[in-house]
Formats: sequence, C-alpha cells, structure tokens
Amino acid sequence: MANPLIDVQKHGQSIWFDNISRDLITTGELRGMVENDGLLGVTSNPAIFEKALASGVGYDPATKALVLQGVEEPKDIFEHLAIQDIQLATDIFYPVYQQTEGRDGFISMEVSPHLANDTEATAEEARRLHKAICRDNLMIKVPATTAGIPAIRQLISEGININVTLLFSVDMYEAAARAYMEGLEKRQAAGDDIARVASVASFFVSRVDSLVDQKLEAVQGKNAAETERLFGKIAVANSKLAYLRYQELSATEQWKGLAAKGARPQRLLWASTSTKNPNYSKTLYVDELIGRDTVNTVPDDTFHAFKAGGTVRTTLTEDVDSAKDIVQALEQVGVSMKDVTDQLLAEGVKKFSDAFDQLLSSVEQKRESFLELSKSR
Repeated sequence: MANPLIDVQKHGQSIWFDNISRDLITTGELRGMVENDGLLGVTSNPAIFEKALASGVGYDPATKALVLQGVEEPKDIFEHLAIQDIQLATDIFYPVYQQTEGRDGFISMEVSPHLANDTEATAEEARRLHKAICRDNLMIKVPATTAGIPAIRQLISEGININVTLLFSVDMYEAAARAYMEGLEKRQAAGDDIARVASVASFFVSRVDSLVDQKLEAVQGKNAAETERLFGKIAVANSKLAYLRYQELSATEQWKGLAAKGARPQRLLWASTSTKNPNYSKTLYVDELIGRDTVNTVPDDTFHAFKAGGTVRTTLTEDVDSAKDIVQALEQVGVSMKDVTDQLLAEGVKKFSDAFDQLLSSVEQKRESFLELSKSR
C-alpha cells in the first residue's frame, strides 16, 4: 500500500518529525515510524520540550532521581533530561545516518533562545551541547538572527552540524547559506575535512500565512479584489522563492568549488508546516513544498494527515513566476514582506524564550514537589 511519507523520497525530499518526548522513545513508537514510515530525522525546540515535560509523568522518575542527587538548578535538570532524550533518539537514527551516508538520521537540539542576540554565548553553548551529547548525527539549532549568522559560520568551521532556525525571509536564508559556505571554506583552509559537515536551513512556513492573512484583513476594505487572491498563498510562494535562491546559490562558483571537495549541500528544511487556518488543507504545506534536496519536518497531526491523504509530486518548481507575482502583489496592496518577516523573527525568538522560561518553571515546580515529598518521609 502506497505511503506518501516514503514516496516523497523519490522526489528528493526527506520527512523528519517535529516532536520528541521520553514516551515517544521508550514505547518504541519513534523506532516504528522509522521502520514503517521511512522517517529520516527529528527536530526539537523549547516549546516541544516544554510540552513534553509539563504534561504527564513520563519524566518524573528521572527528574526525581536528579533532584535527590542534589541537582538544584532547573536548567541543569532540564539539560540532563533533554540530553538523554537526544542521545537515545540519535542512537535510534544512527542506522539511518549510516545508510544515507550522513545525509539524514539527524536529531536537532536548540541553544537557549535567550542567547539569540549574543554571538559568542551562542557559539559557546553550541560547543558545550555538542560535546555533552557527543553523537555524529546531532545538529545544534542556532537562530538566524544578526548575531546568529557569524556564530553559524564559526561553528561550521569547527565541524559542528548546524540547523539554522527561525528563517522567514529569502534574504536571511541567503545569509545563512553564505555563512555555511564561508564556514566550510574556513575549515578547508585549515586543512580539515568538509565532507562530513552537515547543515539544514529551517525556513518557517505557516506562520507567514497566519500573519499575512491578518494584515490582509486590515487592508481588505481598500483593495478587496486584489487582496482576496492572496489569502493563504504567501507562505508557499515565499518558500518557492527561497528554493529558487537555493538553486541560484548552488550554481555559483563558490559552491561548485566546495562541492568538488566533497561538501554537502545545506538543504532547505520546511518548518512550521502544520496548518493553522482550519479552512486550509491539513497537508497544504507538505503537498506544495516537495522538491529535491529538501526536508519537511512535520508535527504529529500533519504527519498522520499526510500519510493518510498526501499528494506526492515535485511541486517546488511549479509556478515559480506566479510565486514572484504573488509576493509583488502583496507589496502593492500595502503589506511589506520585510516587515512581516522581521516581525516573525522577533516573535519567534520571544515565543521560544517564553516557552523556555515556562519549561524551567515547570521543572522548578516538580523539583520543589519532590523535595517536599522526600522531607515528608
């Protein structure tokens, strides 16, 4: 029986899972997704870990053990738990990493979002997590802020696999892609191997439509006919233009020189691909973004919806001229794409920072409850 999750691989795309939890790992569910659905990787972020740790009791035994061992800081407790999850998951995916010769099989863990505007602190935390987890198929997530781009360049030069996250604009995607290439060039100049360094550029999708649709509603009264055709169209168009930029960069002499030395392409990864608007297809941001040298990291609901009824064909290179026209039309009705992407980046950093703070608050509450329980005995 056909499985769209596997069939997309024929079109050069890998499906990763945008979720992680202790239960997902220990019940065998994650391994089953690898064996039965061709799952090729996993991504995580502070919001995902916050949801996993705050709900249920799956982490309680490990948390209690850490508390009774004297681990006091909530961040230290969280990192112990998260690092163990990441290590267990990387071990599950290591055969995939080997079978794909280092193309897939990666698990991502993000640096603290509170460091998003500090280059040195971001690089230092990335190095620390890379060393602590100590797995070849680990990717460290670094946000594509102004401070994040030089950190990405430096970390790539050190041979650390990087998932560039919170990309919303085509121009910032290009900055991330150039940072990757420059990092590889620096590494090559030092005489180090560049063939095993991997990176993806996580380009966010659904959040673009959510914000643009909101802005279109605000101007619709003045341009009803023009705005109507733009609802729910900008995110896919923006992503197709990012992929076009990827193709253009792949044709440069800079990249060709690196590829000749064995460098791996930095694949575009479509992130935030669940549909927020109930009027849009649940598989919209998977169906419309299938193409060679890409990854789509999907949350649970989207994973199952695409498996049940996804449409598989190479869609990324379809209607590219139309995508350009749609983005230009957005500007013409008074909605600035730059303002949209700048706002989304700022909001993205804040959302992940808030989720990280809530996560640490949840850990602290559990720590206090376990201490109280131990005292009462």
